Amino acid sequence: MGIILAILLFSAIIIFHELGHFTLAKLNGIRVDEFSLGLGPTLFGKQIGETKFSLKLLPFGGACMMGEDDAEDMSEGSFNSKSVWARMSVIVAGPVFNFIMALVFATIIVAWIGYDAPVVADVDKGYSAAEEGMMPGDVITELNGKKIHLWKEISLANLMNFDSEPIELTYERNGKETTIVVKPRKLADDYAPRMGFRSSGEFTKAGFFKSIQYGAYTLRYWVNYTFDCLKMLVTGQIGMNQLSGPVGIVTTVDDIYKESAPGGWPVVLLNLLNLAVLISANLGVMNLLPIPALDGGRLVFLIIEAVRGKRIPPEKEGMVHVAGFAVLMALMIFVLFNDIMRLF
Repeated sequence: MGIILAILLFSAIIIFHELGHFTLAKLNGIRVDEFSLGLGPTLFGKQIGETKFSLKLLPFGGACMMGEDDAEDMSEGSFNSKSVWARMSVIVAGPVFNFIMALVFATIIVAWIGYDAPVVADVDKGYSAAEEGMMPGDVITELNGKKIHLWKEISLANLMNFDSEPIELTYERNGKETTIVVKPRKLADDYAPRMGFRSSGEFTKAGFFKSIQYGAYTLRYWVNYTFDCLKMLVTGQIGMNQLSGPVGIVTTVDDIYKESAPGGWPVVLLNLLNLAVLISANLGVMNLLPIPALDGGRLVFLIIEAVRGKRIPPEKEGMVHVAGFAVLMALMIFVLFNDIMRLF
C-alpha cells in the first residue's frame, strides 16, 4: 500500500509542476507537443488537439515538451518564436506551481488541526532561558533578528545551531517585547544543547484567513528548511550518503502509512499532506537553482538573453545543459544506490 500511495503522491506533485509549464505555455500561445507523466517508453498515449498526453513506464518524473531545445524552430507557436519574457514565465511556472500546491496543502493542514504557535509552556531551571527571566506564556517573536511565527521554526534554529552559539531572542509578554541572549546548554540527561524552554505541543485553531496566513508561514518554513539542508550539504555538515531519492520517498511513505494506519485514514491523509508540502516545496526550490538542465539553469540563460538583448548561441547552451544532465543522471544513480543500500 505504501508503494501505491508513494506513486500517487509523487505523480500528483510532478503533474502539477508540469501543469505549470503547460498552463503558461498555452497562455502565451506556445505549442505543446507532449505532456507526459513518468519516464521511459510510452505505455499509453492519446492525441488531443496539438498535444499528445502520455503515461510512461517509470512512474517518476514527467515532461511538458514544447520544442524548446530545437533552436531552428521559429515557426508560429514554437517556444523559441516567443519573447524572452514569455519564455521566462513558462520556465518559472513549474516551480511556482509547486509552491502553490505546497501552500494549498499547508493551508488545509492548518485549517484541519491548527498551527504550533511559538508560546512558551514551561521554562526549565538550570538553563539560560530561566536565568534571563523567561516565563511560561511568553510569545517568542524573533530569533537572531528573524521573525518567528511557528514553534517548528524555533526547533529548526536550535537544530541548525551546531556550535551552540548564543542566540538573540525576542519575546512578548503583556504587550511588551524584551530581547535577551540565550546560550544553549547541555545538562546531564540532554541529548543535545537546549535553550531551556518547551512548548505545550498543542495547536492553535485558525479561521479561514488565519489558515491561509499560517499556511504561508508553514511554506516559508519548509523553503528555509530546504535551503538550510543545502547549506549543510555544501559545507560538509551532512554527507552525500545522506541524500535520498525516489526509493527513499517510497520507503518513507510506506513507514508513514504503517505508523498512521491504526489511527485511520484521516491520520494517514494528514501525514501524507505534511510530506507532500515538504516534497513540493523542496522540488520548487531545487528546480529554481541555477543548475544546467533544470528550470533554474534554463532561466539563467534567459536572464542573460534579456540583459544582453540577444540569445546565447543555442549550441553552446545545449552543451551546458547536456553536461548538466549527465551530472544529474550520475547523481541520481548515486542516490538510488544509497537508497537501495539502506534497505539491507
